[in-house]
Amino acid sequence: MELGAVIAAAQRVADSTVAAEARVVDREGRWPEASLKELQRELGGLVVDERLGGLGHGLSAVARVGEIIGRQCASTSICFGMHLVASAVMGAKATVRQEQEFLRPIAAGEHLSTLALSEPGTGSEFWLPQCRMQSDGDTLRVTGTKSFVTNATHADSYVINLVRAATPAAAGSFSVAVLDAATPGLQWGPAWHGFGMRGNDSRALQMHDVPLDASRLLGEEGDEIWYVFNVVAPFFLMAMAGTYLGVATAALETGREHLKRRRHTHSGRQLSTHPVLQHRLGTLWATVERTRRLLYFAAEEAESAGPAALLALCSAKAEVAQTVDTVTNEVMTLAGGIGYGTDSDLHRYLRDGRAAHVMSPTTDILRTWVGRALLDEPLLED
Repeated sequence: MELGAVIAAAQRVADSTVAAEARVVDREGRWPEASLKELQRELGGLVVDERLGGLGHGLSAVARVGEIIGRQCASTSICFGMHLVASAVMGAKATVRQEQEFLRPIAAGEHLSTLALSEPGTGSEFWLPQCRMQSDGDTLRVTGTKSFVTNATHADSYVINLVRAATPAAAGSFSVAVLDAATPGLQWGPAWHGFGMRGNDSRALQMHDVPLDASRLLGEEGDEIWYVFNVVAPFFLMAMAGTYLGVATAALETGREHLKRRRHTHSGRQLSTHPVLQHRLGTLWATVERTRRLLYFAAEEAESAGPAALLALCSAKAEVAQTVDTVTNEVMTLAGGIGYGTDSDLHRYLRDGRAAHVMSPTTDILRTWVGRALLDEPLLED
């Protein structure tokens, strides 16, 4: 399937199922089941190799799909985006067994995965997990807690990071593995109740002496940092940046339609004829569009292993976070009291969009990484 066909498929799902579910997903904090099932059916194998039945796409498609779905519902977009990131991580160095157990079912739209990297004690530094594993024959025993696991109780598998129990917690010593949802001993915390992103079913996962078959390790033991910078970060950043660019675009369109539709009752003059409002809307359009161009460039530069890939990937997500923050707040001002109402879509855009800054890698971390890269300094401190 060519990229154009992927975009068309995402648009069909977004305009039908995702749009129909978006408000109730936010209002009730409901996981977007119907939308995820349709996205799996149409595009579940988006980043899985074609020889395994997938569509064989990369970062550009992830960003574009995220943007399209994010315009209708950020929660749905993040839920599907985390599935795509997990799929890419699994596929990067998959064994034949892992291809059969995970990637082929993903390509067939029969398996939903997600990331489980964050932990309560490491903050934004998700690449320094405290989850421990120790050998018990051909089985590994895992103990630790993961936090903010998107798709928590709905996923079929989880990409986790962990370290040998006897290994010092130093960057470069961690591993990545796939944990099956049917594994005995998984204990889930309460459902997510947040300011925004209410439908992502984000929960904490507690594991104590949980069994993990050694065949579920991805790549070589200690490969996590390779995965972080070569797979996790690029795909994660594009999924998030696409999602929140979609939110910014939706907010901008809401502001545009408001100004075209509203008029003063005493004079009959449309708001769209006011020069100041025209100026402010035009500025917002330019902000969104230049951010979109950076996002597309970042995806293309990374796919071609260009020299600016790292700088562009980090900056794209940081710029999108700033853009969605600016646009949702500015459009709220343009819309006035109507936009401030709790039932308006703009209210949801503002709440959902604010998460772009705080989802790791945070904007501060990304800006610092860009600065370090420009100065030939190591990205991660010892």
